[in-house]
Amino acid sequence: MDIVSAILIIAGLVVFESINSIDNAVINAEILSGVGPKAKKWFLTWGMFYSVFLVRGLLPLLIVWVAIPGISLWGAFTATFSSDPSVADAVERSAPILLMGAGVFLLFLFLHWLFLETKEFGLHIERFFFRNGLWFYSTVSIILASVVWYSIRANPLLAFGAVVGSSAFFIVNGFKENAEKAEQTLKGSGKGDMSKIVYLQLIDSAFSIDGVLGAFAFTLSVPFILIGNGIGAYIVRWMTIANIENIKKYIFLKHGAMYSLLFLGMVMIAHSFGIPIPEYVSPLITFGVIGYFFVKSKHAIKLSIT
Repeated sequence: MDIVSAILIIAGLVVFESINSIDNAVINAEILSGVGPKAKKWFLTWGMFYSVFLVRGLLPLLIVWVAIPGISLWGAFTATFSSDPSVADAVERSAPILLMGAGVFLLFLFLHWLFLETKEFGLHIERFFFRNGLWFYSTVSIILASVVWYSIRANPLLAFGAVVGSSAFFIVNGFKENAEKAEQTLKGSGKGDMSKIVYLQLIDSAFSIDGVLGAFAFTLSVPFILIGNGIGAYIVRWMTIANIENIKKYIFLKHGAMYSLLFLGMVMIAHSFGIPIPEYVSPLITFGVIGYFFVKSKHAIKLSIT
């Protein structure tokens, strides 16, 4: 891989992780507004270590370990940094299962947002889907059944990957919804600062999963994922302590993240079926989609001022 491709992939990962984690930054800022300076400093130092090195560092390794049959956890660690052709071949052979599961996860995440989550409507068609939110479960069920049907013909393990991705979505989404509800009660509660900080770390773990899974649409290189997601996690911490109210004015940035998930999920599913897609496609899609909704957000801010 040449240096230009590497820079493009890492830049795409940084942008994707940063924008995708805006909800995380907002929840962090809301809860941190009720803690003391010492707890805030702890969150931005040791909490940063937890967020970048433990969560976003270990999670890709665990995913590689689960995806490659017969490899030990230490073997997964060495495999991600190894130049051994046999190791690279093992990763490539197991990649379709990983990509299928992650692709289904991201696709369902987008559809949940499209059908069920309250939002400013960035595109006219979003209003139609939101009004018909009760069709979300029927839609994802039909999609899962179709993907499994075609996966079985290609490779039964692909079908298993799709089911795992679906299960992971409903588990993680349940944690996220509980976190968002608990944030409202925790913010004004009399609980101690440290209990709030611990809860923030748990929230960060739940919100990091879709970012890590989405990263595999950019590259299978875990070192690149560690660099890109690590920088993105740092930016999330910066957004938390910066003027979060100013960031919330960009009302369509979340749309950019969600439509990116749609396209990245489709890229991953296509990859899992053996359809060749160049690595630069995912970063370019991310830049284009997020850039469009960033401009749309700036235009909305100008209209609100005038």
